[in-house]
Amino acid sequence: MEIKKRWIGNGIFFFALFGLTFYAIFRGKELPELLKVMRSVSPVYYISGLGLIIVFVCCEAFIIYRMLRVLRYRVPKRHCILYSFVGFFFSCITPSATGGQPAQLYYMNRDKIDVSVGTVVLMIVTILYKFVLVFLGAAIFVFRHSLITDYIYQVAFFFYLGIGLNIFCVALMLMLVFEPTLASRVLLAMIRMLERIHILKKKEERIRKIEDWMQDYHKTAAVIKEYKLMIFEMFLVTLVQRILHFSITYLVYKALGLSALGFVDIVALQCVISISVDMLPLPGGMGISEGLFLSIFQKIFRSSLLYPAMLLSRGISYYALVLISAFLTFVAHVTIKRKE
Repeated sequence: MEIKKRWIGNGIFFFALFGLTFYAIFRGKELPELLKVMRSVSPVYYISGLGLIIVFVCCEAFIIYRMLRVLRYRVPKRHCILYSFVGFFFSCITPSATGGQPAQLYYMNRDKIDVSVGTVVLMIVTILYKFVLVFLGAAIFVFRHSLITDYIYQVAFFFYLGIGLNIFCVALMLMLVFEPTLASRVLLAMIRMLERIHILKKKEERIRKIEDWMQDYHKTAAVIKEYKLMIFEMFLVTLVQRILHFSITYLVYKALGLSALGFVDIVALQCVISISVDMLPLPGGMGISEGLFLSIFQKIFRSSLLYPAMLLSRGISYYALVLISAFLTFVAHVTIKRKE
C-alpha cells in the first residue's frame, strides 16, 4: 500500500509539472505558427531522432548484458533491452530519477538474477553514466570555454552548480567503491550530525541500510578491479551513448536549415543543459530543461525557430522516450515472467 501511494504521488507530481511546463511554454504563443514550422521538417529527421533514442537506450542494454555475462548470468538480449527501457521510463517520471533502478531490479529478479548482482551491475552503469557527464563537462570547460561566455553566461550558475554536484556524486561513489571503510565512517558521521541537529530523526534502520549499501559497493569494487579493461570499454560505450543523445539537438538544428555552428558546439551546449539539470529533483529536468534551452539557444535559433526547436529537441529526446519506454515497460511486465 505504501509503494502504491508513493507511485500515485509521483504520478500526480509528474502530470502537474507537465501541465505547468506546457502552460508556461505555450502561454501567449501562436500555436498555428509553431505547428507550421514543425510540419515543414522532413519526416527523415523525426525518424532519425527516434532511431538515436533507440540506440541510446540499447547502449545501456549492451552494458547490462556484458556485465551479466561476465558474472555468469545468461539472460536474453531482448530482456536486457527491456530492463533499460524500464529504467529510463521510471527515471523519467520520478524526481532525481530515483525510480529507475528499483524498477530494473524488480524485473531482473523476475529473471532469477540475484538482487545483489543486479545492484552491482546497475551501480557500475550509474557510476559510468555520471562519470561521463563530468568528463564531458570538464572537456567543455577546457576546450570550449568560449561557449560559456558567449551562450550560457546568463545561466552559468546552473552549469557550475550541476558540475559541482556531479563531481561530488562521482567522488562519493568512487570513495564508496574503493575506500568503503573511510566512506562508511564519513557517512555515519554525517548521519549522526544531522540527527544531533534534528534535521533527521534517529533511526537504527537507516544505519542498517547504509551498512547494506557498503556491502554492495564493496562487491562493485571487486568487479571493477577484476575487469578493468572491460570497464574502460563500457566507459567508451557510455561516452558514445551520451553524445548520441545530445546529437538530437544537432539533428533538429540541421532539420530547421541552419548551419552556422558545427556538431561539436551544438552537442556541447546540449550537454551543458543536461549537466545543469541532472542532479535537480525534477522528473527528467522538466520545466528547467525547457527554460535553459530557450535561454542558451536564443542566439542560435532565430526567434521564429526557437520554440519549435525546443519542442522538437525535447519532444524527441525526452517525451518520445517516455512514451516508447512506457509501452516497452508494459511489454516487460507481460513477457518477463517470474521464474521459480
